[in-house]
Amino acid sequence: MKRLLTTLASSAPLLLGACTLFGIPGDGEDMGAVRTPELVTRVGGDRTAAIEIVNGQYRVGRSLIEAPLPEGYPEPTPPGGIDLKKYPSVRRAEFSRSGSADRGMNNGFWPLFNHIKDRDIAMTSPVEMDYEGLAPDGGGQPERWTMSFLYRTADLGSAGSAGSVMVVDTDAMTVLSIGLTGTYGLARVKEGMSQLESWLAEHPEWTRAGSPRAFFYNGPYVPNARKWSEIQIPVQSMDASPSSDSATREAMSAEVTDSGAEADVPRLD
Repeated sequence: MKRLLTTLASSAPLLLGACTLFGIPGDGEDMGAVRTPELVTRVGGDRTAAIEIVNGQYRVGRSLIEAPLPEGYPEPTPPGGIDLKKYPSVRRAEFSRSGSADRGMNNGFWPLFNHIKDRDIAMTSPVEMDYEGLAPDGGGQPERWTMSFLYRTADLGSAGSAGSVMVVDTDAMTVLSIGLTGTYGLARVKEGMSQLESWLAEHPEWTRAGSPRAFFYNGPYVPNARKWSEIQIPVQSMDASPSSDSATREAMSAEVTDSGAEADVPRLD
């Protein structure tokens, strides 16, 4: 057991390797995956890329997600696709520091691991990494990084300080997201950011509204070629007031051409 925990701690983003310690089902068991078309619109990248749900698990090709997502989260973006997505507030345990973000994925493991272990909170997917102050061109290191474990529901535990971990309820947000496969880390984040920034440059009706973040869906035992991730940038429609929920929904309503294809200005309900 000690060797297992040591391995998990040194394999960071992949904290999902700890799932077995919390009794989370593995491959082949129902994770309650559901389609959420009302929260996701394909706006770029590979428009034919698609997920499927098999036995209650999200899958795409040979990649799959082995743990449940928080309640209300939209379905994952498949590798190659670029989506606009709406996320609800979620309760999460955060560990924040400055310095190397890749080393931080190791350093954040034990505080977060012990937090959910002590509170008997089951592991979910994804593990989230936020990169505060990371330049739009992806150059350099972020000024600060935050690693988070997500609670399945907001009524678990309570918000507030818990030693070196902070439990917070996040704000709802709209993001531009790209799905990827491959090794986890800052290099993967920068790869995704480059494609998202190109999309934003071509769609001035949307603007950045926060720092980039990464979703890491798989554990260290998953081959790199099958590791599924998303890189996301919070965005806001230039037509919407930040305080206007109805305006935001209107700005994201789908415009469909006569042929049924999405218009150049992507919108969704």
